[in-house]
Amino acid sequence: MASIGAWRAEAVDHRREEGRPPYEQARPPGEPLARRGEFAVHGAKGEIRATGADGRTLWTHALAGRPNAAHISGGRVLVTTDSLEYTPWGFLGPAYLLDLADGRRIAELRGERGAARSGGRFLLGLEGYGIFETREYDRDGAETDRWASYGHYVVGSGVRVVEADRRIPTRGRVVRLLPGGAVSPGPRLNDSVPPKPVVLPDGTLLVLDGGVIRAVGRDLGTTVLAELRTPADSRTVRALQREGDVLLAIVAEPHPADPVRYTVDTWTFRLVGG
Repeated sequence: MASIGAWRAEAVDHRREEGRPPYEQARPPGEPLARRGEFAVHGAKGEIRATGADGRTLWTHALAGRPNAAHISGGRVLVTTDSLEYTPWGFLGPAYLLDLADGRRIAELRGERGAARSGGRFLLGLEGYGIFETREYDRDGAETDRWASYGHYVVGSGVRVVEADRRIPTRGRVVRLLPGGAVSPGPRLNDSVPPKPVVLPDGTLLVLDGGVIRAVGRDLGTTVLAELRTPADSRTVRALQREGDVLLAIVAEPHPADPVRYTVDTWTFRLVGG
């Protein structure tokens, strides 16, 4: 395993311009929520649909809401949804655990963000109204573990979480989830809602944490790869993107007098090492 000290980020360019914030891009028409082997899982308003290798529909599962993500493991698919109407949980809809073969509903759960583990196990996390937790479910929808953590899940040799607690000041960290509900703490974060991390081939996580890019190893050791001059405004929209050996850090700041206009800073780095 390469140490995090083996990675460097060499500054290449910095641009400032008017533009759009780096919101998560909409899924292209026809692009499935998830794909595994011959199965592809699609989502549309009011339904989840699975297709086979030839594109034919294998089954359709009707639901109230709009699917936003799907995760496949061990002959099961976990689908998170948005509600079409405002609820006490905003637009959070139910999460559905389905049989991948026929679309049969195994369980209806509650959670905002999911991830697949091996053997038909899934993580499902929820944050808000005093809740900050991740639960693990087996292929039958039974809860098998629970942790006081929530954020971006990185599943590989175990589970790491780049926490997002929306607190000011934040208590978030990069952590590792251990059996029995234990949470192994890693480096503290400055950003209460960090963007999705970049995962490098050796398992190193790159996290855009406020004004710095952190590299976090599998052992949760950390180093700062780059420092950015960014505003402290919590309204900024941030993203970290990797394109081969090029790393882009994007920060969009709204104009004080016109919140629909943004000044967008884009830093370009070349990743070296690993």
